[in-house]
Amino acid sequence: MRSRLKPLVATAALTFAAIAAHAQENVRWGIPMAFGANLTALGDTMPWVSEQLKKVSGGTINLQVFEPGKLVPALGIFDAVSTGKVEAGYSFMGYEVGKVPVSAIFGALPFGMETPQFAAWIYYGGGDALLKEAYKAHNVYPIFCGSISPEAAGWFKKEIKTPEDLKGMKFRAAALGGKIYQKLGASVTMLPGGELFQALEKGVLDGTEFSLPTVDDQLGFQKIAKNYYLPGWHQPSTNQFLYVNIPAWSKLKPQTQAQIETTCTAGVIMSLAKAEALQGDILAKFEKEGVQLRQFGKPMLDAFAKASKEVLAEESAKDPMFKKVYDSMSAFQNKNRKWHDLGYLPRNYK
Repeated sequence: MRSRLKPLVATAALTFAAIAAHAQENVRWGIPMAFGANLTALGDTMPWVSEQLKKVSGGTINLQVFEPGKLVPALGIFDAVSTGKVEAGYSFMGYEVGKVPVSAIFGALPFGMETPQFAAWIYYGGGDALLKEAYKAHNVYPIFCGSISPEAAGWFKKEIKTPEDLKGMKFRAAALGGKIYQKLGASVTMLPGGELFQALEKGVLDGTEFSLPTVDDQLGFQKIAKNYYLPGWHQPSTNQFLYVNIPAWSKLKPQTQAQIETTCTAGVIMSLAKAEALQGDILAKFEKEGVQLRQFGKPMLDAFAKASKEVLAEESAKDPMFKKVYDSMSAFQNKNRKWHDLGYLPRNYK
């Protein structure tokens, strides 16, 4: 009897081994990032996602993250993924605005939705389908993978009292925020975060926006510019995405795809939670360091809003996909406006 069982046991063992080997899929990708991993909630989200993927996959999904410039330039991630130079990359959506105009409002819509509402639109308002549609022609499969609290409006070497004060100012701003500042007379340039301190120090810039207080603190802007303006009207949410090359994505098994997408969804929650937890302490630190925390008043916000509407109308007229996405975002935001106005305590209520 034993002699008969041995071949059966051996055959079963080989069969289960074959099934297990077939079920496992080893993914080894290098992931260039647009932000340094040291930047809280902005740059450390993709490393967190990578570590979680190792755990949930039992080590079969290994996404090795690379600091900006190590594999590709910080602003070149979209091109690298689109052409297949790398399988995937992690970036703010909007740096590729010259090739994908609609990327600007997926990354951040001026006077638009904050992260919870943006996530609601992505997951339940048709946003994700539009996202995939917009990038399909560019050979990119984008996955919403991180988001942070509103940015600050920016750092300025001098006080800004009226829109006239912006005229001729050398200012760094990304995507649509840059076009709005241009509309108000500023001279706008686009530089990656790692170059901004030196540009401010040498007078190449009179001011800059970059991120939320924790990240701005890490970059040291408060050592040069002492006027810190809020709110971040230009980026009520700052949205990061895992850009995946479509042929590389198509080769993955559905189980692997689901693990990556689900872990990215967790990345959205964790990045926002981490960002929200830390900003109060940093604002207190800035004040101790002599920084003036200032709020743009209604006249300034009205000027930004007017210029924003003009820029968005111009961009919608130039690009059908931009208009399609902007109309969807606006309809979703307006549909839920009454709920947000009535359902939440006013922020200035004490």
